[in-house]
Amino acid sequence: MAEVILSLQNAQIFQRENLVLSDVNLSINRGEFVYLIGKTGSGKSSLMKTLYGDLPLENGKGSIVGFNLNNLKEKEIPFLRRKIGIVFQDFKLLNDRSVFDNLLFVLRATGWKDKTKIKDKINEVLAKVGMETKDFKMPFQLSGGEQQRVAIARALLNNPDLILADEPSGNLDPATSVDVMNVLKEIHDSGKTILMATHDYALILKFPYRTIKCEGGELFEVVQQKSTIN
Repeated sequence: MAEVILSLQNAQIFQRENLVLSDVNLSINRGEFVYLIGKTGSGKSSLMKTLYGDLPLENGKGSIVGFNLNNLKEKEIPFLRRKIGIVFQDFKLLNDRSVFDNLLFVLRATGWKDKTKIKDKINEVLAKVGMETKDFKMPFQLSGGEQQRVAIARALLNNPDLILADEPSGNLDPATSVDVMNVLKEIHDSGKTILMATHDYALILKFPYRTIKCEGGELFEVVQQKSTIN
């Protein structure tokens, strides 16, 4: 039987005091790739933030990677985020340090001590995203696509059970978006579970996966037409 890695039942998603999504029912199994689509302001980001503990789950039931979202305590959030890799639209890299040191910062912050293991882990995740030769560069010396690859590598550091990618191609041109999507596809093919918020319909056609949509305060599944694009 499939292992459910994310579950929401009759959940209400708020952005401050505004109810943005009501009666949300969602279940994602280990190993799935799921798109979350919807217009700006439809509740995608608020849903994502609720999943990684930035916004509280006010009503309904929710669980993610073994954590109960209903009674998630402040001190549990860092542990939740070790089991979730988060990829942001604007990369969120630290511009005052190299690629290697960006990743080192995360590992140190999550309790890694052994220098050899740290170096091996950083090399491993950079190799997965094709950035192993750029570890000495500063973020501002990289293109947008390269910065997003580093951000994906950072999300992989603690071998997460689930990757939440929030508009990862939002700041990239179409060709670079496809490059980044190919990286995510490879990571998914290796067995990782990914939930990706996007409004890039060209990517969805090119890489068809299960799709859910936020619209009119509701979340529902979209039946996809199979793409003829190779």
